[in-house]
Amino acid sequence: MAQRNQPPQQQNPPGSTEQMRPEPRDSMEDYEGRGLLADRRALITGGDSGIGRAVAVAFAKEGADVCIAYLEEHEDAKRTAELVRAQGRRCELVPGDLGRAEQCRAAVDETVRAFGGLDILVNNVATQWPVESPEELTEEQWMRTFDVNIHSYYRVTAAALAHLGEGDVIVNTGSVNGLRGNKSLIDYSATKGAVNAWTYSMAQALTPRGIRINCVAPGPVWTPLIPSTFPEEKVEGFGQQVPMKRPAQPDELAPSFVFLASNRLSSYYTGEVIAALGGETMPG
Repeated sequence: MAQRNQPPQQQNPPGSTEQMRPEPRDSMEDYEGRGLLADRRALITGGDSGIGRAVAVAFAKEGADVCIAYLEEHEDAKRTAELVRAQGRRCELVPGDLGRAEQCRAAVDETVRAFGGLDILVNNVATQWPVESPEELTEEQWMRTFDVNIHSYYRVTAAALAHLGEGDVIVNTGSVNGLRGNKSLIDYSATKGAVNAWTYSMAQALTPRGIRINCVAPGPVWTPLIPSTFPEEKVEGFGQQVPMKRPAQPDELAPSFVFLASNRLSSYYTGEVIAALGGETMPG
């Protein structure tokens, strides 16, 4: 894929796909399913746009029904639902703040009510707020980032475990910043490091039950989170630091989630972190 700079731009959070220039590739148009997730029932948090949207559509093309939990990006969520339903699969939308414990339980309850059960959980929701110095990072921001980025993973999973069993799967979305840190995303990086360690630990705990849990940890990805949280000048250069000289598109990451969700492809994988970093390598 040719290198392409996105122009300077900024949005109010949580951001909108339609306002992005260029719009991300997130609808899996060229993806052909093979029935890898036939009749499976999936819940995807943060599934309205970006990585979550691409995963939702890929899952639908593989034969899964999808419930999408998201904050308030209603137009993005409706578009994702259209793309899922165009594949002949069911799609439910559950808006609400996943930084709140009761909403995490509600997302699982609504999925089970709509589909009669739950087979695949994708913990993907996230927020970030860059800071110029550690002193700028408030306790309020620290707590909010943890509530959304890791506490929701724990809470949604805790509610889901009553419905998961042999052959079921959890896939978490991590980040390169959880592997190496980021001086302007201190709290975000801490939560993503926690996602990695939590994935490792949960894999050990859930293997006896036949439940697999893995993580996809991308580098820079072109999603609404970027123009809605970074200043214009940083958006313009976003992703240029990796060897491929560009951010990933959500469509490029969704197949990793399909791989990890499919027992046909990844039955021996649990406790793994797949780092998609555009040519960057990490120690270890």
